[in-house]
Parts: sequence; C-alpha cells; structure tokens
Amino acid sequence: MKTIYKLAEISEVAESLLREVDSRILLFYGEMGSGKTTIIKEIAAKLGVKDLTNSPTFSLVNEYVTGKGDRMYHFDFYRIEREEEAFDIGFEEYLDSGNWCLIEWPEKVENLLPLDSVVIRIDINPDDSRTIQLTKNV
Repeated sequence: MKTIYKLAEISEVAESLLREVDSRILLFYGEMGSGKTTIIKEIAAKLGVKDLTNSPTFSLVNEYVTGKGDRMYHFDFYRIEREEEAFDIGFEEYLDSGNWCLIEWPEKVENLLPLDSVVIRIDINPDDSRTIQLTKNV
C-alpha cells in the first residue's frame, strides 16, 4: 500500500491502514514532524480509544484500552541511547503480549523487532502532503 494524503484525509488513511495490516506490531518510520504521532492518534481513535493520546517521548510507552477492551501500547524511542533501555521497560513482553504495539523511532531498537511486524514509512512531500507506504519488516 502506498498513499499520498493531506492532513484532512488522515481519518481515511488510518482506516485504510487498519484494513491492510496483518500484524498488531506497527513500526512508524519518518523524519521529525512527518506525522507519525498524528497518524497513531488517528489509529487509536479508529480502534475506539477514548483517552487523550499523546506521544510518550519521556515515559517511552503509553498504554490505552481500545473500544473492544484490548490494550494498545504507543512507544516513542526517540530519546533512548541504547537498546538496553527498551529491555528495562520490558519491551519484549509488550511485543509478545498479542496487543497493539505502535512504535515510533523503531530504528533505535532494530535488533529487538519481530519479523512479523508491519513497517509504515511516512515521507513529507514538497507540497506538504505525506506519502505513506506499508511493507513487511524483513
């Protein structure tokens, strides 16, 4: 899946992503300001999360409950220096939980990521639209 979108279309893009993914582990790649947190907030809304979703930049992970009662974990690894910091918060247990794991800056923990996860790359276009591309982690 490859889609070009404007911010006004984010709801439809999130809905489309959820239809396309075959894993609950989603890896969000993109430069600062590309819209990773924005699309994650919209995915959370589509999953029925009622809480206000924010980027867990300082806490590394935020936990939410979906409309179906499932857990959704939102990770932001921008500030970590070493993969061991992810171990300290029990990252592997989160991945093995079967719950939604939406991960910003996954390149910081690349050696810990399962192969059955979905890569979502967001690029900023010159007209300020975004290109979002979905692939498998291999």
